[in-house]
Amino acid sequence: MKRSARTLPLVTSLMLAGAALLACAAPAQADVVRLKSNPSALILDGVRVSDDNEIFFLSGQLPSPVDPKKPMSEVKTIEDMGDSKAQTISALTKIKALLEGQGYKMSDVVKMTLFVAADPRTGKMDFAGVNEGFKMFFGTPENPNTVARSTFQVAALVGPLYLIEIEATAVKKKAGPTAAVDEQEAAPEAAAADGAATEKAATFHRRQRYPAELRKKSILV
Repeated sequence: MKRSARTLPLVTSLMLAGAALLACAAPAQADVVRLKSNPSALILDGVRVSDDNEIFFLSGQLPSPVDPKKPMSEVKTIEDMGDSKAQTISALTKIKALLEGQGYKMSDVVKMTLFVAADPRTGKMDFAGVNEGFKMFFGTPENPNTVARSTFQVAALVGPLYLIEIEATAVKKKAGPTAAVDEQEAAPEAAAADGAATEKAATFHRRQRYPAELRKKSILV
């Protein structure tokens, strides 16, 4: 059975309306879902991130000397760099500064990878010290969030006195299109204003012409 030309627009409208109702009825999904099966755990099981977020991948950050004014060329002992806790705090402080420089916060971090070397004084990895430093940035009143995290013990890092290197990934909501829409809406108005100004200037500089009667007389003379 063929539908008439008048029936098709009505059917299309009803289908679109039904789709809109279904979209409204569907539950809205969170931008970032932090999964934590054990409420008392230090880190997450994992994180789900929707595609309307932007992602910031940070390179691995190494700690600085205990005295930030001391160049690495003058660092000679592990005491110059601090223990695992101190080095963890130093590396996380660097990460925090990098995040803030790009408009992010520590609470936006969703994933971290830690590379930890043994303390040369004990010959063992100080995992407890690393966690103590970590707790100063996550699960705090300032930042109640924590992250999905992996930790690897490594034989050594790029320098013999480095005990930790930390990689981080942060996400945040993408900027809305409001600014772009405003610019698009303002552009035609600006163009219209420029056009009016140009027309006015052209009218102002237009050569004045004599009335037809005077022009006719001048020709006869």
